[in-house]
Amino acid sequence: MDTNDSNGYTAKDITVLSGPQGIRKRPAMYIGSTGPQGFTHLLYEVLDNSIDEAMAGYCHNISIVLEREDEVDTAEVSDDGRGIPVDIMPKINRPALEVIMTSIHAGGKFENKAYKVSGGLHGVGLTVVNSLSEYTTVTVRRDGKTYRQEFSRGAPVSKLEQIGEYKDGTSGTTIKFKPDREIFSALNFDTIELEERIRDLSYLNKGVTITLVDKRGEQQKEKRYSSQNGILDFLGYITEHKESVSNPILISKSEGSTEVNAIFQYVSAYNENLVSFVNKIKTPEGGTHLTGFKTAITRAITNYIQRNPKKQKENIPLEGEDTREGLYGIISIMLQNPEFEGQTKEKLGNSAVKSIVDSIVYSEFSRYLEENPQEAGRILEKVYGAARARESAKRARELSRKKGIFDGPLLSGKLADCTESDPEKTEIFIVEGDSAAGSSKQGRDRFYQAILPLRGKVLNVEKATDEKIFSNKELHMMVAAFGTGIRETFDPNKLRYNKIILLTDADVDGSHIRTLLMTFLYRYMRSLIERGNLYIAQPPLYKISKGKHVKYAYSDAGLDEALKELGEQSTVQRYKGLGEMNPEQLWETTMDPKSRVLKKVSIRDAEKADAIFTTLMGADVSERRKFLEEHSTEVSFLDI
Repeated sequence: MDTNDSNGYTAKDITVLSGPQGIRKRPAMYIGSTGPQGFTHLLYEVLDNSIDEAMAGYCHNISIVLEREDEVDTAEVSDDGRGIPVDIMPKINRPALEVIMTSIHAGGKFENKAYKVSGGLHGVGLTVVNSLSEYTTVTVRRDGKTYRQEFSRGAPVSKLEQIGEYKDGTSGTTIKFKPDREIFSALNFDTIELEERIRDLSYLNKGVTITLVDKRGEQQKEKRYSSQNGILDFLGYITEHKESVSNPILISKSEGSTEVNAIFQYVSAYNENLVSFVNKIKTPEGGTHLTGFKTAITRAITNYIQRNPKKQKENIPLEGEDTREGLYGIISIMLQNPEFEGQTKEKLGNSAVKSIVDSIVYSEFSRYLEENPQEAGRILEKVYGAARARESAKRARELSRKKGIFDGPLLSGKLADCTESDPEKTEIFIVEGDSAAGSSKQGRDRFYQAILPLRGKVLNVEKATDEKIFSNKELHMMVAAFGTGIRETFDPNKLRYNKIILLTDADVDGSHIRTLLMTFLYRYMRSLIERGNLYIAQPPLYKISKGKHVKYAYSDAGLDEALKELGEQSTVQRYKGLGEMNPEQLWETTMDPKSRVLKKVSIRDAEKADAIFTTLMGADVSERRKFLEEHSTEVSFLDI
């Protein structure tokens, strides 16, 4: 064997990192990112350990306390479970607590003895939290005694010691940690995402109370989450303000060590909303369990029609999307040794799970349809209505293509495209009105900024059929400009611009148009929002002038600051529309990347977003009035 130096790469170049060192070197491998998502993921790892105790039947109360130290958020999670073991581990001769906190692949979830099922399966969760935190303090109440040990950046900084006793019989674990500013670019927990996670967990673990105490602001905020009816309450939450087509259908059955719990209902909506979980952990990208559920729904309905030919409403071949239009539901499965794609557990990969879920849901749903013919009739009315709309929309699209609506003369003279062809370097402004379009076309940087003007208010897709949507010229222009296609031809990878920027007037009409556009994008091109392609431009509300000095204010607070700086004897102009600004002003205030303010649109709580779109843009006027009355005090500026 040739042991000579080969291209300068030898054994001395090999570095072996211990568990915590490796985690700190490549944190994104374990928590997804070092931004807000990764920062908040640390809290989920601790919370999931308490939830595992709840699933095992030992924990009934969980408390989360958020505080702030030296501009960094801290979290303390307490539960009344059994408490992390503190006895000395044989052979290793170290306390179990210390090993769990400092060693990867150490925990009680490998042999299915301490936990039959769990969310934490790799044995790295608490080690990751410890490794990526400036400090971690663990307090254990177990066997009548209280223990404590402190850690920093993955290593113990104190020995495990008994600090007292307790007599009230309440065992459990308390973990407080401060994420390390050396690791993270964001130093705040994402409260909206956290509240969504806690809410979901309260539905999935009925009878367990989770309390969130936020001490980061001037006033302490406390919220308590608890559900006595479990996923039935969860279904009620995601179908709120939706008109029911069928009653809730509950399925709860096991096959071997895999437990399937599903509840679903048909509502008068055009979209589907299926939320999936594995061992109480949300899987936003679905996986084999969700695929099995969808397959079972379609198979049960089509086979029911074959067995009952008189139930066939029309001679239209059904497709999977037809059987799921208006289908809202929760699919929660419990299994040993789940195979997630990545540590952040966003997609399930166990191939055997698909057939298990498919078999159980198909059998139970088929039986339900046979035993409830009136319910089955209502469901089939919904399904065939979706099929008719799909066929009509298909004809409308074909007609649109024949007329050249997607690419021909309709875009001619409308889209002012940019010269750069690399989508990563380009952006498109969706602009309201001809006057604003004129200013933006003249003020833009033609190399990478495209302008698409829209005339008037676009169609409200929340109350429109696909046929109307596909025959709407304004929406067609957007689809054609984006290059993504729509419905079955939709491909987000074909997007021609990295940024889609909604540029509307800073008044009530502008807000309405912006909401209509976001409704369309949410319902028909949601992945563009999830990928981070959608932005909202922030044109100024005021122009403040004093002599040669000019300032722009984007809020009433900004106006007050400008007046303080320039003095009260300033000329203040309130912009009513984008057309009031000349091209230079529009570029300087709203379009120039060096000075503009853009709001990035994201979906942090999909169920809440769906409910709000239904309330604000749906057909139920009373619910919309109720929402506006409840939130009217939150409006900072009302332009009458």
